[in-house]
Amino acid sequence: MINKIYKKIHNEYSTLFKFIFFLRYLIGIFFISAVLFIFIPHFFEFEKREEIIKNQLLKSYGLKLNEYKSIKYISLPIPNLEIQSANLSTEKDDLQIAVNSLNIYPKVLNIYNYENFELKKIIFNKNKILLNDFDVKILFDYIHNLKNRLTFKNLNLEIYRKNESLINLKKIDFSNYGYNSNIFKGEVFDKKFKILLSDNYKKINFQLLNAGIIIDINLNEVKNDSAINGVLKTKFLNSNVKFNFDYDGKKIKIYNSYFRNKNLSFKNESEIIFRPFFYLKSIIKIEDINTKLLKKININKIFSSKNLIKKINTTNEIKFKSKKFSRRFIDDFNLNIDLAYGRLTYLKKISISDNFFKCQGDMNLLTEYPILYFDCSIKSKDKKSLLKKFSIKYKNKNELFTVNSQGNINILNNKINFKNISMNQNYKASKEDLNYFKQSFETILFNKDFLNIFDFEKIREFIVEIT
Repeated sequence: MINKIYKKIHNEYSTLFKFIFFLRYLIGIFFISAVLFIFIPHFFEFEKREEIIKNQLLKSYGLKLNEYKSIKYISLPIPNLEIQSANLSTEKDDLQIAVNSLNIYPKVLNIYNYENFELKKIIFNKNKILLNDFDVKILFDYIHNLKNRLTFKNLNLEIYRKNESLINLKKIDFSNYGYNSNIFKGEVFDKKFKILLSDNYKKINFQLLNAGIIIDINLNEVKNDSAINGVLKTKFLNSNVKFNFDYDGKKIKIYNSYFRNKNLSFKNESEIIFRPFFYLKSIIKIEDINTKLLKKININKIFSSKNLIKKINTTNEIKFKSKKFSRRFIDDFNLNIDLAYGRLTYLKKISISDNFFKCQGDMNLLTEYPILYFDCSIKSKDKKSLLKKFSIKYKNKNELFTVNSQGNINILNNKINFKNISMNQNYKASKEDLNYFKQSFETILFNKDFLNIFDFEKIREFIVEIT
């Protein structure tokens, strides 16, 4: 029975089986040919084809290959050329990029036919790129306008200004094509982040993963080659921020801005100038504040950051106007602060039920023990109404009350010195009186730290002590 079946298969299907067995040789020949096709280029000297590679990089990607160490052929997993230790620049030389490894992927047949050499994609692999802050926009414009395929893998991008590092983005992965196109992934401040870009790059979503920080940027039409404007929204630490901005490469203007959380709410208008030097000008209008926030300020930590203080040049105006029926202690508050080269000058005006307080002075923040100089005054048309605000009883009504005082405060040593104190044009404090005011102030108000002198209950206790 078996012999009959064998004879039948042999007679009727012998031609088919001969063809199948013949295919073995064809497959073997094809496999060997493919292996040779892929691996033979290892013996080529690609440096001799340098001009062809340079021309294609310039034509397809607008990149000029200025210098390089070597060009090596990589056969697997996909044939490509690796250009090592390369120095690149854009066509207009407005962006310089130094990379350790640049992989270019030509069409497979182009490895042998350089007359029609074309690039399918390029990959910047395991590189570190250093950029001036004003080159960042140029880099993004280059990527945005690029029509061919480009990928960054495990890229470290360091942004600096005047040889000082501003921010370091690590392990960046990005591709302008495919399923994950226009998605930046990487690390900043040892935290993972993700940036989602719309196809036209006008919408940017930044997420600092596992940190609860989300930033959305909507860009408007670009007015010219350098100006960028739009709207930024962000959420972090249960706070909401939104503002419009205009950026022209040298300065950024912030307007229609608000900040809100359960402890603080304010509006802000600012102008930040980056060149030729850093300068910040802002107007802050506080709408609501939990004064307990002031107690969390670490004065010692601020004064210890002297290297940072040296670099800050700023003019700020802080305003607060109490809402009707809010029962706020202060009706109006206005504080002007100027800081330049470590020297701070200030002017503070406070209104409490038609009683006016004014203080001005200056301080050098760069000294080991900063001294705050002050010149303060109080003007009241009704001393009784003023003391009532501090829950202190007084009999006489509509009694004029004025006080002027000058002196200085050693903020870190909790010491105060009064130079002079006068009241109602008929009293000028003697040395004994000034010493008494000094001891009372340091014992009651300055028994902890500088911010403690603004405690309501201690102010009340101090007033009761000296009146």
